Formats: sequence, C-alpha cells, structure tokens
Amino acid sequence: MTEPTKQKAKPRRRIGRPAAIEPRYYYKGNRLKQLRAFVYTVKLGTLARAAEALFLSQPSISLQLTALERELGQRLLERTRRRVTLSRSGEALYELARPLVEGWEQLDRDFHARVAGFKAASLTIAAGTSTIQYLLPPLVRAYRERYPDVRLELANVTGRDGLALLRADQADFAVGSMLDVPPDLDYAPVHHFDPMLILPPEHPLAAKADIRLEDLSPYGLILPPKRLTTFRLVDLVFQQRQVPYTVAIEVGGWDVIKQYVAMGLGLSIVTGICITAADRERLAVRNMRAYFPPRSYGVVVRKGKYLSPEARAFVDLVRPGLFTRGDYFEPGHSER
Repeated sequence: MTEPTKQKAKPRRRIGRPAAIEPRYYYKGNRLKQLRAFVYTVKLGTLARAAEALFLSQPSISLQLTALERELGQRLLERTRRRVTLSRSGEALYELARPLVEGWEQLDRDFHARVAGFKAASLTIAAGTSTIQYLLPPLVRAYRERYPDVRLELANVTGRDGLALLRADQADFAVGSMLDVPPDLDYAPVHHFDPMLILPPEHPLAAKADIRLEDLSPYGLILPPKRLTTFRLVDLVFQQRQVPYTVAIEVGGWDVIKQYVAMGLGLSIVTGICITAADRERLAVRNMRAYFPPRSYGVVVRKGKYLSPEARAFVDLVRPGLFTRGDYFEPGHSER
C-alpha cells in the first residue's frame, strides 16, 4: 500500500505591518539621462520646462532626479511649487555636470567640425561697440585668415543684453569689460586701459598739466547713457569724493562723444581703448588714473561652459593659454 502524499503546508500569513519593500528605480544605471534631467531642470528652473525640452514626461524627470540623488547619497535640489533651487551639493554637481552634458550633446557637431577643418561651423561673440571697433579688428582679421570657413557673428550688445545671450547659449562667449562678475560667470581680463579726460585744445583746462577732479565741476560733461558702466563709474567716483558735477549731454558711442568734445560742447572722461593717434591731434588728452580705476577688457563665459573648437581657437588669439584643461575655459584669474 502506498503512503498518502503529504501536502505541503501553506505558508502562514503574517499579521501586522508588511515588510518594507526596497523601491526600485527604473532609471538607475543610466547616468547620462539622470545628469541631463538634472542639468536641464536647473538651467530651465522647473521640472515641467525640463521635461518639455527633453521630450519627456514630468514624472520621468522626477524619477531620474530621485534616482540620481539616491545613488549619490546627497540632496541636490530643493523643490518648491514654482521653481527648484540648488543645495550646496547640487551646486558642486552642476558645475561638473553641465559641461559634460553640453559636450556630449555637441559631440557630433564638434567631431564633424574637426574633421572638416571648421567647415560650415559658426561662432557668435557678444561684445559692445567700443570692443568691436577698437579691440577686436586685428583679432577678427587674424581669425578670418586662419579659419575662413567659419561663419563669424559679432553680436553688438552691452551690459545685461550680453549676459542674457551668454546665459541663453545664444553666444559662445563675450569680450568686454566687467566691474562686477556674477557667480555664474567667469571673467579673464586681458587688456587694461587708463581713464582719460578729453577736452578741446583751446579749453582753459588744456593749459594745466595736472588737472584735479574739482577742476571739472564748472564744466558740463558728455557721458554715455546711465545704464552703461562708464556713467556709473564716473558718478561713483564723484560721489565718493563729494565733488559736484553736471552732465551736459548724455549720448552713446565713443566716436560721437569725441566729436562733440572737439566741437566744444563739453568735456568727457573716456576709456583709453578709444583714444587713437588722430584723436590726440584734435583733442587735449589727460590721464585720470589718479582718480578713476583702469578698465580691463577680457573674455567672459558661463562658468563650466564647454566651448566649441572654433570658439577655443578665437579665445586663444585673445590670450594664448586661457585653456589649461583642454576643452574647458579656465581663467587665469577673475576680478571679483
């Protein structure tokens, strides 16, 4: 007789709290997707905008960010209803990740640019009128001789407009002068120019070898618009020394200002970058560095910006050796 088959005992159901289940992250292991989601979220300010730019759903972006924070063991973002803000750890990762993500996205273009010898490539430089007129011409000529196939665009902008182009990635870099450097930008000064007082040769002050700031009070000044750095700097110096002054004409453009001074319509304090040999023949020029600081001109880029080969080639003309790490902009020093 055969023995009856023994039935396996059913596992007893445990009563009480269920065992904790380790969450599984679908996006774990794809670090590039995680970093792209992180960089785009920070750059665009919200998960919704990042999802739209990457053609993903907002939950997908959220999962990628959560997986990234979990794997790195750090809180990277503080999320609010409207925007996201970076933690200290997030700031460190953003500086490292942004050039990597941008470099990856531009890999095909940069590869073909190198293979084709910069053919069909383009370069956009943001710069003010004085920089384009007085500082860039020899650099542009040298660049065009070396890379004639690169389409070069000089975006004539000043101040906030130039910074907006950099932050929106509508310009590769900027060349100009900066007094205050925002934390998201790097500035490498290259050239320095003294402040100059210009006046008509027949002006009473033209006979004086040493002109004091107080000597300018009786005469009207011709200055660039208030929104520009030169006006703010002149106003600051007069205010700090408690010397009264008047503005006779407010107008943009160094050439216009020099022409009006030559006509006897007022005096002006300009940056030495715009003083030519011809100007010294028709104007009296006095150095004012005893009262006003010199102005530096250099290269401005977004911090951690990945520059294309054609952009790096132009920056190397401005000052050789600005790149100490190969592909990324590394300023010698920044004026903070």
